[in-house]
Amino acid sequence: MSEIKNKITKLYYSIGEVATMFSVNNSLIRFWEKEFSIIKPKKNKKGNRYFTVKDIANFKIIFHLVKERGYTLDGAKKKLRENKDNTVKNVEIVSQLQEIRAQLVGIRELL
Repeated sequence: MSEIKNKITKLYYSIGEVATMFSVNNSLIRFWEKEFSIIKPKKNKKGNRYFTVKDIANFKIIFHLVKERGYTLDGAKKKLRENKDNTVKNVEIVSQLQEIRAQLVGIRELL
């Protein structure tokens, strides 16, 4: 997940860029957009989707719940409806712990 944090530097990202960040197919990004109301990409006249940093942060939360924690889509929706603030905090904590672990592994390899 730290890779995602480091890659966020532009205002808008294409669906392909977002899919690459999360190592998923474009179709999953489109599907989650339809399923979760918190994702609202901008669309141009051709219908191409452009995702903001906020959309990517919301994808990160959904990805964590569905792919990492094993929630069903309905379970993830319910969790976000009932307790979004705590869910966001938990995702941030997990992300920070993963970064710390990666740093410690790097230090161990240097020793």
